[in-house]
Amino acid sequence: MSDSVDGIGVGRVFIGAGCNRIVNNVSWGACDLVAFGAENGVAIFCPKAAQILTTLPAHKASVNCTHWIPSSKFAFKAKHLERHYLLSGDADGIILLWELSLADKKWRHVLQVPQPHKKGVTCITGIMVSDTDAIFASTSSDGTINIWELILPSAVRGDCKLSFLESVFVGSKTMVTVSLSELPGNTGHVVLAAGGLDNKVHLYCGERTGKFVHACELRGHTDWIRSLDFSLPICTNDGTTSLLLVSSSQDRGIRIWKMALRGSQSNSKDKIREQKISLASYIEGPVLVSGSFSYQISLESLLIGHEDWVYSVEWQPPSVTSANGFAYCQPQSILSASMDKTMMIWQPERTTGIWMNVVTVGELSHCALGFYGGHWSPNGDSILAHSYGGSFHLWKNVGSEYDNWQPQKVPSGHYAAVTDIAWARSGEYLLSVSADQTTRIFSPWQNEASPGGCDSWHEIARPQVHGHDINCVTIIHGKGNHRFVSGADEKVSRVFEAPLSFLKTLNHAISQKSSFSEDFQADVQILGANMSALGLSQKPIYVHSTHGTSETNVNDSLDTLETIPDAVPVVFTEPPIEEKLAWHTLWPESHKLYGHGNELFSMCCDHGGKLVASSCKAQSAKVAEIWLWQVGSWKAVGRLQSHSLTVTQVEFSHDDNLLLSVSRDRQFSVFAIERKGVDEVTHQLIARQEAHKRIIWACSWNPFGHEFATGSRDKTVKIWGVDKGSSVKQLMTLPQFSSSVTALSWFALDDQRNNGFLAVGMESGLIELWSLSLTRPGDGSTTLPGMTAALITRLEPFMCHVSSVQRLAWRTSQASGADCKRILLASCGADHCVRIFEVNLA
Repeated sequence: MSDSVDGIGVGRVFIGAGCNRIVNNVSWGACDLVAFGAENGVAIFCPKAAQILTTLPAHKASVNCTHWIPSSKFAFKAKHLERHYLLSGDADGIILLWELSLADKKWRHVLQVPQPHKKGVTCITGIMVSDTDAIFASTSSDGTINIWELILPSAVRGDCKLSFLESVFVGSKTMVTVSLSELPGNTGHVVLAAGGLDNKVHLYCGERTGKFVHACELRGHTDWIRSLDFSLPICTNDGTTSLLLVSSSQDRGIRIWKMALRGSQSNSKDKIREQKISLASYIEGPVLVSGSFSYQISLESLLIGHEDWVYSVEWQPPSVTSANGFAYCQPQSILSASMDKTMMIWQPERTTGIWMNVVTVGELSHCALGFYGGHWSPNGDSILAHSYGGSFHLWKNVGSEYDNWQPQKVPSGHYAAVTDIAWARSGEYLLSVSADQTTRIFSPWQNEASPGGCDSWHEIARPQVHGHDINCVTIIHGKGNHRFVSGADEKVSRVFEAPLSFLKTLNHAISQKSSFSEDFQADVQILGANMSALGLSQKPIYVHSTHGTSETNVNDSLDTLETIPDAVPVVFTEPPIEEKLAWHTLWPESHKLYGHGNELFSMCCDHGGKLVASSCKAQSAKVAEIWLWQVGSWKAVGRLQSHSLTVTQVEFSHDDNLLLSVSRDRQFSVFAIERKGVDEVTHQLIARQEAHKRIIWACSWNPFGHEFATGSRDKTVKIWGVDKGSSVKQLMTLPQFSSSVTALSWFALDDQRNNGFLAVGMESGLIELWSLSLTRPGDGSTTLPGMTAALITRLEPFMCHVSSVQRLAWRTSQASGADCKRILLASCGADHCVRIFEVNLA
């Protein structure tokens, strides 16, 4: 919660975000939370609730990798820990350490690791060598591996101690993955495996105090090494202790290397082994010497099964075998994730010991372009993949007698900057568009009891999957079906209409509170939509279309790059998973609006649902026209000329008589709009004024009056009033903000007292709420009102965006009168996040 004034509290309702599309970005900790990078923020999600809990702000550059201490591998050592730690590394080489207190779920930024890498961090790995002692290593494209010791506090209020052990220079062939382990039988010695661009696994030995030396290298892979993971030491039947290292590569192969402690095997056993050469007999490799101990390294197994680069391999986390929690059993089980869209679990067969693929998941998906990484849950009953499309895929083993891996719900969101948002006209859902070329719908799913007692929000549809970055969207108000218009980096706007499958899904989500009756749904003849081959226009699928079309030529059905499988529109009775969202929830495109000379930039719809205004990127007055479109006929009914550069935002006043526009040319314009006949709209410029010293990014009307706010890069917000419908005068300027103002949204509590909130979003990602009070003269005259403003609250940084706020939108329609004490504010930002806050007017 945020600090509040006058009994107004702000709470977090929902965060939607996608994962950065990079390897090593995701980490599943012993605390059963998953961390991942979303642009320059670190997002934390709870797999059980399928909700993102918070984002951690501090990185300036995109987050490349995260690692929990203790990670899921050391969950058996973490039972008594009250605080868990998270390391995050970014594209500038900075590594930050965070602390999570399990008791109150509070996060704290502990420190920035000194001596940052000179280039981006590519991998972080860490091990717990005792209850309070961890060693972690980071590798970077600057050709170095840095190794640190982290001593966790034993006391409740203690601090972490970080000491630098060593920096290993690996040369121009950088290492992209590292793994650490303690050497078996040899207390105090640590082995570090590193792999990368030279196709070899390099092993370094050192002590806990540092002094890492290059011990040997393992050859075998024929392409870049992508992932390495040490098991915990395994005791075999003949009493020897060995360590297993698994490596995966772009050569599509996975290799398991065995490091056995030498000198403990008797010669007689060796002789028997020579006579009995089985498939599992191994090829002897180099000897690794560390202190007075030596280890024979051999290739234990080569796992072939993936058809594309294998991006990650991970041993199943150990299970606890004793009551005190220190004896453990390392399962012989490996999870691999590949660009061939599958994850596999590999285990040795009981009789022969040959490693086999026992589980394969994900192979039916044609939406994910491949997996960047796979992770085990701490107890080993769930596996999580993150894919090229920024999405998560989670499977859980729900079988009791035998394995049965079923897909589970996960959080989802955009994987690029979110450019615009719009509430449905009755506030049932929130629509967002993004530079990731998708349009998504988020809605509360009512029958799900989330931990907080309020509805849990999920992505329920992806109406548009496009071939251009989408910049703006508006939902059509007024009667009839749900419709929206979106504008992308192209010269046409596109109009979409909700299909029947979406209307029925929405009914399930909001438990029949929909504004659509069954007889209205009977009129909707379109069930869903299909993607076109080039991914631009979406063609409708009709309810009564014939089903005989599937008997096509056999040769045509071969899965080539050109063929796109048909969508199967489904009605969802629970929040859909990624495989269904990406393909089967498209809306058909009903119209294209041609007219603008450049890429679309902003648009809005009037409150009566009659007109849509749109603008495009512009360098000249001719191109900077605002076009008006008639809803329904979709004819262009007006071209408003006033600005000389890109119009950054347009908005209609509450009575639809005035249209406000703000622009990069630092001016605002107010037009009077008059509707005469059916297709006739006249417009007149009543005011144009240079309002700020820099670009004006945002504007917002008072929902009950002819006052409006403008926000600019000059860090100011100004309030203006339209006087007698003919001129504009400034009412006040709010105190200067700490950063450029990029988004504004005005919410009116009532039309009598003229009290309201102004939400202000900034380039820094922070959001502030201001109260605005108007005092109109009581004699009914139209003179300008007096105005007072006060800061109500600054949302705390852990709740806000980590990068520029692109748009703010209050949910204006109150479904029920009793709900007025709780209003929702939605925001979207360049940090890939869509956020919904709850403002309580207690």
